[in-house]
Amino acid sequence: MPQHSRAHRLKVCLLSPHPLVRAEFERVLPVKSFQISFKALNAVSSADLRELPFPRAAVYVIDAQASSAIVHSLIEHLLELYPSARVVVLASKHSDAETFELLRMGVKGLLTYGQPEKQWQDALPMVAAGGYWVPRAVLSRFVESIVASRKTGAVRAKTPGTLSRREKEVLEPLLQNLSNKEIASQLNISERTVKFHVSNLLAKHGVRRRADLIVMRFQEGQLSV
Repeated sequence: MPQHSRAHRLKVCLLSPHPLVRAEFERVLPVKSFQISFKALNAVSSADLRELPFPRAAVYVIDAQASSAIVHSLIEHLLELYPSARVVVLASKHSDAETFELLRMGVKGLLTYGQPEKQWQDALPMVAAGGYWVPRAVLSRFVESIVASRKTGAVRAKTPGTLSRREKEVLEPLLQNLSNKEIASQLNISERTVKFHVSNLLAKHGVRRRADLIVMRFQEGQLSV
């Protein structure tokens, strides 16, 4: 394969106790677009993980057929080694409780074994580019759980210097998951003005949805619950 073609392939590292999962990844992901490495997790303990070398990759996919303790230790260790790495967890299904914990730890994507092949092919580049691959309804419930459990005054947004005064004013109630109408009433401005500033805030933070911004701020430690 020509060198320039290899350079443009997305590097994905699969961490799994089962070679059959590797075979399925290699079957589903086209070689022209993805470069897959594999790390076996056979008979590995949480303590052993810190001694294992992990190849550099844009996205790490952790097979949740390993124990939850191993999965959680892997996430923590990988993000310590490579803070900019993107982590996806693969499982037969994802409960809300486990999903919320994974999102809090910094996981960016959730895949299941039974998903259509096209979704695997679409999910990994999106996560590598900084997006989330989480069902919209699940992400909404996660945001609601953050907002519902927060204490009064617990939301504190670190506002980048590039934000205008009005954008800073809109950002804090946005992070409280208030609607445009509620923000407009609170700030005594029109709903249309709020919508304009919310669009600017999403663009400046590089996200598409309000829920993405709330999750991002939560993961950065800028929201406390």
